[in-house]
Amino acid sequence: MSRMIQEADQETVWAEVDAYLGRELHLTDPVLEAVLVANAAAGLPAIDVSPAQGQMLALFVAMAKAERILEIGTLGGFSTICMARALPETGRIVTIERESVHAEVARANFERAGLQDRIDLRVGAALDVLPDLEGPFDLVFIDADKPSNPFYFEWAMRLSTPGTVIIFDNVIRKGAVVDEASLDANVQGARAAIRLLGSDPRLKATALQTVGSKGWDGFALAVVA
Repeated sequence: MSRMIQEADQETVWAEVDAYLGRELHLTDPVLEAVLVANAAAGLPAIDVSPAQGQMLALFVAMAKAERILEIGTLGGFSTICMARALPETGRIVTIERESVHAEVARANFERAGLQDRIDLRVGAALDVLPDLEGPFDLVFIDADKPSNPFYFEWAMRLSTPGTVIIFDNVIRKGAVVDEASLDANVQGARAAIRLLGSDPRLKATALQTVGSKGWDGFALAVVA
């Protein structure tokens, strides 16, 4: 079996492992499956977190005992739903989406999941919306345009408190994050996120590479001291 895996296409194996984990760990359900179908039908890009990653975010919410979450970048709301489900009944998540079409799809998905009362969807450019928010938040998930990561980091810190968890998605970029000379603004945004998390004395940070149905990427995460 190991020889077969070595000779197989890596990304195919990654996807097969993700599917296996999904089945064995019960990472999807009819609501989440319907969310992905609705997103695809509306033409949204298939860049949602995977079911395993969504469950990881939910576990972070539970471990942090978060009651207030800020998400920058909603898309169709898959990650939003995963995190909102992990909140206590009195918990709330504020999620920001720039594209009105994406927000419309997400709003319908939230209603489908029965979570509309826990989710405050703000439509507009995040840097226009963030000044209107009142912190602190217990967890901040940043999954929006990567060149703006330095600005999102600044706002995450402003809206945090000791113990706040800050998570950046898509920071490995298929390994391109190590290329300091990259002309790709997304790569430079990922590098900026890691540099900022690692240089701020108020934070304890790490990063994880991930492989799976979404390819080779990863998360950077930190806790405010």
